[in-house]
Amino acid sequence: MIFLSDFLRADVIDIDQRRVGSVRDLLVRIEEPYPVVMALALRASSKLPDVIDWGAVRMGESNELALDVHTSNLEEYPAAKQMVWLARDILDKQIVDTDGRRVVRVNDLQLQAADHKLLLVGVDIGARGVLRRLGVERLGRRLTRITGRDFPQRLISWDAVDPVESDETSVKLRISHRKLAKMHPADIAEIVEQLGGRDRDAIFQSLDDEVAADTLEETSDEVQAQILARLDDERAADILEAMAPDEAANILGDLSEERRETIMAAMEEEEADDVEELLGYEEDTAGGLMTTEFVAIPATLNAGQTIDRLRELEPDAESIYYVYIVDNDEHLLGVLSLRDLIVAKPSTPITGIMNERVVTVMLDAEPEDVAAVMAKYNFLAVPVVDADDRMQGIVTIDDAMDTVMPAAVRRRARAL
Repeated sequence: MIFLSDFLRADVIDIDQRRVGSVRDLLVRIEEPYPVVMALALRASSKLPDVIDWGAVRMGESNELALDVHTSNLEEYPAAKQMVWLARDILDKQIVDTDGRRVVRVNDLQLQAADHKLLLVGVDIGARGVLRRLGVERLGRRLTRITGRDFPQRLISWDAVDPVESDETSVKLRISHRKLAKMHPADIAEIVEQLGGRDRDAIFQSLDDEVAADTLEETSDEVQAQILARLDDERAADILEAMAPDEAANILGDLSEERRETIMAAMEEEEADDVEELLGYEEDTAGGLMTTEFVAIPATLNAGQTIDRLRELEPDAESIYYVYIVDNDEHLLGVLSLRDLIVAKPSTPITGIMNERVVTVMLDAEPEDVAAVMAKYNFLAVPVVDADDRMQGIVTIDDAMDTVMPAAVRRRARAL
């Protein structure tokens, strides 16, 4: 195996076999799936360029690199500023192992010669990488053999990592975090919580609003506040608009009043009104748990018209557990399951197939009582009504369970 640390100790000799310097760094151009070494940075006399084209170099034995051209013909590599410097930009930095869903440290980099090119193919995250850079890897291997212990390589393929640097290096690495964006939001959230503020920013800036919203919901309250504190108002508003109103209200409720108002001012009026309404309820009540995203249909429709209405509304999967039937004043008259709606003849009035015995909870019901009702009746959602039996929202099963499960258990359950 070839490693970057091998090159960082290598001498550079000219065509006359004279030592002219040593290797300072290798420069790569980012390509898929593996970056290609394009240039060599030198520690040499002032007569030689600081960075030369890799094409002018031949790999030799005994940790030596030989120049294939006369030193007088060497020129400064023109694109050095646009390249990624392996030792400077990647070594000792944090990366995301997208297969292992964890943040790891780069201890060394694995290189491989292929088709007259030198490719960056892997990342060493183990102790052997550290010892190799110190020049004592062989000693470490001998000691482990004496003690009868294993000393494995801990390598990750480059195509399974996602750098998270948030400075100008990210631009040169062309970080799009495509690999991260394909992961489950709960896994992204777990990674985000292992990172510092700037690296969290880099990841959230690369995610679309829907994925960013789902990821933010999965993070702890403390991390949510830290992330929103670093986002500009427009970006924070876009992410919160992609959430269910109850989730957005929960997050905004933990922010300072000033920050909450500035973000809500940047939100669309309809979404902001829904969130503001929910913020008016006590947190530990059904009103504080509920979402205002539910499907309510006038009692005057038939089954066919109801299905047409659902197509127009395009409700989220979470809000279409049940179809609620209301009058002109939003009084709850009945509930209809999707199964009964689908099998009914199109001309059948929904008042003829709805269930009039609707189990509800009041706005001020305690979360434990809401969860108990849903457990008793095996509900996926329960409607929340006011004192006049007007429908105000629904509490879904996941929100109800959130209130009775410890936070750690809740995050594991969501991930599963």
